Amino acid sequence: MNTLSLKTLAIASGVTLASVIFSSAITPSPTLAGMQKGGMMSTPTAAKTNTIVDVASGNQSFSTLVTAVKAAGLVETLSGKGPFTVLAPTNEAFNAIPKATLESLLKPENKAKLQKVLTYHVVPGTVLAKDVKAGSVKTVQGSPVTVKVQGGKVMVNNANVTKTDIKASNGVIHVIDKVLLPPNL
Repeated sequence: MNTLSLKTLAIASGVTLASVIFSSAITPSPTLAGMQKGGMMSTPTAAKTNTIVDVASGNQSFSTLVTAVKAAGLVETLSGKGPFTVLAPTNEAFNAIPKATLESLLKPENKAKLQKVLTYHVVPGTVLAKDVKAGSVKTVQGSPVTVKVQGGKVMVNNANVTKTDIKASNGVIHVIDKVLLPPNL
């Protein structure tokens, strides 16, 4: 289902993802840029895929997120059919949490906890900026996020949405400036 209810949209983005905030896009990786200009990929299957994981992996701003997705064993899931809306924290967002906390989450014995944190950043379905509404939106983790829209800015819980509508073959990515932590973690 591509269109989510008001509540689902709100939780996915925390607020109506304003077109103003979501209008800018992240620079594609050199490989993807080459494909867009008619260049060729080294493997035939790479040209067919542009999943959320592929897009995030192709952008250095998401290297910590990609490392966490791998440590949590979520690469296959987020490369799957979807669709998903991912609220993607940047490396700067991860740097804002204590280093010891991040290192602890990345340990194999904390895989379940890391999965909870990461799936709290994922909303089922594709929610584009133009479809975002303020309110509560349920995440894949199960707990809702709160979306607020004010003065042309969108917030999800306490995170600002800084870029929107980075499209992938199995969903969309919206960039946020903070790591979201689910309640009772």
